Amino acid sequence: MHTLRSGLVSLALAVLAALMVSGPAMAAKPLRVILIPADGGTEDGTRADYTPLFNAISRQTGLTFDIRVGQSYGAVVEAMCNGSADIAFVGAVTFVQAHQRKCAELLAVAVEKGQSSYYAGLFTRSTSPIKTVAQIKGKRVAFGDINSASAFVFPVSMIMDAGLDPVKDLSALRLTGSHASSLAALTQNQVDVAALSFDSFDKAIRQGAVDPKSIRVIAKSIAIPYPPIVMNTRLPASLKVKLKSAFETVHTAPGVTPDMIRGYGGAKVDRYDTKFSAAKFSVAARTMARIDDRLKGEILKKASAR
Repeated sequence: MHTLRSGLVSLALAVLAALMVSGPAMAAKPLRVILIPADGGTEDGTRADYTPLFNAISRQTGLTFDIRVGQSYGAVVEAMCNGSADIAFVGAVTFVQAHQRKCAELLAVAVEKGQSSYYAGLFTRSTSPIKTVAQIKGKRVAFGDINSASAFVFPVSMIMDAGLDPVKDLSALRLTGSHASSLAALTQNQVDVAALSFDSFDKAIRQGAVDPKSIRVIAKSIAIPYPPIVMNTRLPASLKVKLKSAFETVHTAPGVTPDMIRGYGGAKVDRYDTKFSAAKFSVAARTMARIDDRLKGEILKKASAR
């Protein structure tokens, strides 16, 4: 009996020790966050945009995050769909793509001055004679990633709305991969027009990458739902609830400063809305549908022929 009791005690101690080791280790496993490479540059520079926010969430919840930047917008969608990412910062179009594949659901959308929207633009140099979208005909145009809402999908739609064929009516077409690279191509006189978001343009101004007096806006898009933070549909329900609660209240959490509440391009925002409806992204879905695979293929072919 004594031997049996000793054996049971030893077993209980062993189980307790295992739990003490495995429990914290499991809890400490970081959630994998992937960001679209919206503004190009170094990965550290892009990661820096959202690091303050995730530091604030970590301070509030005890969760940890491993943040990296995808090589392309499409790569971020694939990371969510193949299960190699738990959370992502995506564009309006990339959210629609991942949502349609049932890989992602909305986690939070930034709110600034009561709004959760942003805008795409077509920009030219201030010395350019181009005043309207129609005058882009015969000009060289730079777009970002082909899956970007504000650096490709909405600007291409704006060009189509002006009665132009984005393949036949442009003398040259470049796909630079990012907003920042398109703006750089414009300032370096490699193109006549650049498509990018106003948020990315503002970031370039803040960083001293461009003199705002040297650039003029040709056209501004309709409002686009703000690039959201999404979570993988495969996450446990309890973790989804914890994340949503944290993002909803992070701006008022103890020890969190306003400088930590950041959004697209590293800009400060007021708060995050976790009740934002996925239905509001229907405008992105409709605009994306205008640019079918045939047109995308022709654009890719023309861009590669330069």
